[in-house]
Amino acid sequence: MHGNHGLCARAFGRQGRHVRRLCRPRRGPKMMSLRRAGALAVAASCWMGLSLAAAHAGLGQPSDWQMNLQQAATPVMESIRSFNTFLLVIISSIVLFVLVLLAICIVRFNEKANPVPSKTTHNTLLEVAWTVVPVMILVAIAIPSFRLLHLELHTPEPDMTVKVTGHQWYWSYEYPDNGGFGFDSLMVAEKDLKPGQPRLLAVDNEVVVPVNKVVRIHVTSADVIHSFAVPSFGVKIDAIPGRLNESWFKATKEGVYYGQCSELCGRDHAFMPLAVRVVSQQDFDAWLAQAKQKFADTQAPVPTQVADAAPAR
Repeated sequence: MHGNHGLCARAFGRQGRHVRRLCRPRRGPKMMSLRRAGALAVAASCWMGLSLAAAHAGLGQPSDWQMNLQQAATPVMESIRSFNTFLLVIISSIVLFVLVLLAICIVRFNEKANPVPSKTTHNTLLEVAWTVVPVMILVAIAIPSFRLLHLELHTPEPDMTVKVTGHQWYWSYEYPDNGGFGFDSLMVAEKDLKPGQPRLLAVDNEVVVPVNKVVRIHVTSADVIHSFAVPSFGVKIDAIPGRLNESWFKATKEGVYYGQCSELCGRDHAFMPLAVRVVSQQDFDAWLAQAKQKFADTQAPVPTQVADAAPAR
């Protein structure tokens, strides 16, 4: 090919450099398609890498630019995060496999590269493969899925019980194993927030539980369907009027963990947060002694939202 370039240059004299460009071998459509497919694959890999880099999530509350689940504070949430990563690997592998197949079809079986198409209609090996492989994938997903469901639904022997009642639009908590006292928990208005309290998540009375203890929660509702959800605990359970649902968690890290009602429950659904403070056993005993006195004879206040929503008489 270099010899041809030289002959062309000598034959045409000054116009040789133009002839070189004309005589230079052009990239065929197959090479261009392969380059584009490679570029798409690289772009997809870069996007996934950037997503993983930006996916760091906080513990107990949402984070800026969060693209992943919140950090785990219970064994259940650790299993949920592991299962989520496992599914992400399977889904990503399937997407990349299909992308490669599409690229091969585009390059090798277009009209120019394959002017005489094959008339093959059946391939036993392929038909068995695309039947057996999806079944194996589903079985691989089902086994850890059933294990996770059993972990979530099977409540171990509890160390304490907290009863949760949803209202429009606040939560009430009772400690039947620790004196039977209870209190209401309302969202802190933005003008009353203290330093470090997150907007739309901070509450006036937090649920306090000891660390490394199995806490059983009984969840119900006084009016409409609500949903008690704490992402870092892996807990999300409906609060239904006239029904007592049960769930559990075992917090392994101290701190404050925020959640919200996850069921559309009316006008102020967005202003119904919940907060659980996990402390040491010693701090919990001290809080318990104070709470029994504080909430012993305290009449539950009428929430502002309910008072505003009440019709005028």
